[in-house]
Amino acid sequence: MLKKLRMDLHIHTCLSPCADLGMLPGRIAGRARQQGLDAIGISDHNSAENVVAVRKAADREGVAVVGGIEVTSEEEVHILVLFDDDEGLFGLQRVIYDNLPGVNDERAFGEQVLADEHDEVTGVNDRLLIGATTLSVDEVVDAIHSLGGVAIAAHVDRERFGIIGQLGFIPDELALDGVEVSARASPGREPPGSPQAFGFPVIASSDAHSVDDIGRSSTVFLVKEATATEIGKALHNEDGRSVLAYS
Repeated sequence: MLKKLRMDLHIHTCLSPCADLGMLPGRIAGRARQQGLDAIGISDHNSAENVVAVRKAADREGVAVVGGIEVTSEEEVHILVLFDDDEGLFGLQRVIYDNLPGVNDERAFGEQVLADEHDEVTGVNDRLLIGATTLSVDEVVDAIHSLGGVAIAAHVDRERFGIIGQLGFIPDELALDGVEVSARASPGREPPGSPQAFGFPVIASSDAHSVDDIGRSSTVFLVKEATATEIGKALHNEDGRSVLAYS
């Protein structure tokens, strides 16, 4: 049976150097429940190393977690990635790490903290996660799809790191599954039908870097369950699935 599920699919943890250090797994999960979200997507910059911890914390709160990454291409375009299985997710992470030069400077960019489901710090990541990979945007999208993931151009309304702002256009051959608008572009209401922009289905997400931002923008999907596969079907209007609205 299909049902309406409200999701915020772009949330950073304390692993992202630009995120608040209070973005710990348990705090994220608790805030998602308070905001009435059915599911969240965890999408740190160029890494998925805190996804499992958030998923475990969210299980206690009754909130589903879709594993993801926010990948930065060599053109500094941000692509939001969603996966169902950890094999595909961490397979993409390996591809990213193999093509991500540099070492993080905490004083310049911020700490990159690994934490468990109980919000205990377990380590740090010393890669330059805030940096760009050496993969072109085409190579990023191809790698995502080859591993079974969903590829969404992040915050296309923003000049910095959005695909329009970075490239000036969306290449015709780029096989995106959808585009995302940021919280500032969301209309504050839920329009009927499946929103479209640049010829692609649209979702809205918070791009939360602090706990208070979680759920400030979200998307309602008509799907069977909160999975990347179901979200992909909704983006392509397959088998009755659809993007109902965003706010």
